Amino acid sequence: MIEKTFQMTKGEEKTIERIIADEHINYNHMILPKGDSLPLHYSNSNVYMTVVRGRVSIGLDDQEMHEYDFGTIINIPNGIKMNVTNKHDDTLELIVVKSPAPAQ
Repeated sequence: MIEKTFQMTKGEEKTIERIIADEHINYNHMILPKGDSLPLHYSNSNVYMTVVRGRVSIGLDDQEMHEYDFGTIINIPNGIKMNVTNKHDDTLELIVVKSPAPAQ
């Protein structure tokens, strides 16, 4: 086989998983039920966050929270403080691509 395949978790439970981590990218999959969030942290690479289900509430650095629906791709530069949460009834599902891959 020439191609490689990868599998993501399906469900409603809180899930944070690294699907691909190589020298090119980090490809992460996250599921956040209502009220769940990621730990407050700083981006360690250029980030592309895709909302694939639900609605994300995100505060970057000192700006107020913004909300983004399904189908939105958010580009976040390296070194930005990130506050990512699900304040809504629907389960939030995200794909987060870091490119270039952060130094290990």
